[in-house]
Amino acid sequence: MTGAEAAVTGVAAEESAAARRVALRPATPADRELLFRVYASTREEELAPVPWPPEAKEAFLRQQFDAQDAWWRANYDGASFEVVVADGRDVGRLYLWEGPSEVRIVDVALLPQARRDGIGTSLVRDVQARASAAGKSVTIHVERMNPALRLYERLGFRLVEDKGVYLFLSWSGDAVS
Repeated sequence: MTGAEAAVTGVAAEESAAARRVALRPATPADRELLFRVYASTREEELAPVPWPPEAKEAFLRQQFDAQDAWWRANYDGASFEVVVADGRDVGRLYLWEGPSEVRIVDVALLPQARRDGIGTSLVRDVQARASAAGKSVTIHVERMNPALRLYERLGFRLVEDKGVYLFLSWSGDAVS
């Protein structure tokens, strides 16, 4: 795919998301299984070659999910934990923390059937608009092998620090997006 074709595909996906009704709602304890499914779906490719039985993989993923959730809640006091809803269906999660000079995307993840349809682009652009209106930057840690890294780069995020497995990215209102 050429750069021009990719740009057209990106625009088409964004228009598709705009045509859909995408909303956020606060996550509740009743959403725990959905949030686990979203998390587990982001680890499928990574765990595919691991020769564990499905029950062992699920137990591992549940332990990791619980640890991640507990860490975020302990370290991002006041963060918002939202469920992404597209066309009335729960399709993902968006976790944000707001500091004095930044809006941190703690996590954004979508179920596989909701990916590559412009929903993620729409969510990140909404966060950028909110931050820009408040005179703040947007920051995120992203695994270097995460396919979404291309999205963040396309939306004007720049590398601040290479932390090994993770890259720390930042966007400010003066960045091209």
